[in-house]
Amino acid sequence: MNWKSLVIGIGIGTIGGILLKEKVLDSSFVSAEKVLKDVKNSFKKEGKVDGSWIGMNPEEYQKHSFTTKVYKGGISRRTEGKLEQYEFLADAYTGTVIDVYSLN
Repeated sequence: MNWKSLVIGIGIGTIGGILLKEKVLDSSFVSAEKVLKDVKNSFKKEGKVDGSWIGMNPEEYQKHSFTTKVYKGGISRRTEGKLEQYEFLADAYTGTVIDVYSLN
């Protein structure tokens, strides 16, 4: 076995391992679209939703000693002709809503 083949094999294995690790970590997140759909469906139980948005990339979130990745998003709706806007945080691993707060 020559050194050139060994170095090429190690390089290919390392690159493959890095790419596989990133793919596995990304696939452990619930999709942002699913989270937004679930949140919208919850809000629709109380009335029509005018607009919604969600950040597609999970962000680091820390509260006290608890740290996780979250999606940030927002919902707007009209109640009695008045615009109401809310933001929410959802756990990127489970899709569970952590917090919802009014922007009004």
